Amino acid sequence: MDFIRYAERAAALVNAELPDEEALREHLADRSWLHRSLVAGDVKSVQAFQAELRPVFEASDVDDVRLVVSSLNALLAQHPVTPMISDHDPGNLHMHVANRAASVAELLIGEALMGLATLVCDLGATRLGTCSEPRCDHVYVDTSPNQSRRYCSDRCSSRANVAAFRARQKAAAG
Repeated sequence: MDFIRYAERAAALVNAELPDEEALREHLADRSWLHRSLVAGDVKSVQAFQAELRPVFEASDVDDVRLVVSSLNALLAQHPVTPMISDHDPGNLHMHVANRAASVAELLIGEALMGLATLVCDLGATRLGTCSEPRCDHVYVDTSPNQSRRYCSDRCSSRANVAAFRARQKAAAG
């Protein structure tokens, strides 16, 4: 299991707009094998989970370690993870966070929770955040060595830097 990738997928899941099954399929474009497993309730389950998970990123962003831990523990209790050894490639046995009977929503939720729980234990509870660009509400995972990430993407970082530069230019001219 690649827990960092699972944590980053958790952020992508929170950031995704998923109004319907087609949007969920698009979100899973790089995992097309999951498309055939989608069931009617997956969209509603994922939407509910997105709302439950966002506060974890917000708590981490303000260094509220207790709230990050208690929120993740509550979500882990609410959404039990059922790992299994996968043998679809006998030469590369590995763990999956859900068994074959799990829905796509259960798989995404399990990956998100195990990824974030492991990241919090390994790197600390303040490695999640919300984008500092005022026009953006996306979340991110900070795996930088000096825990310096403030933006969800290079685009938002550039946008903020350009805005700051223009403000300095305007102040210097006025």
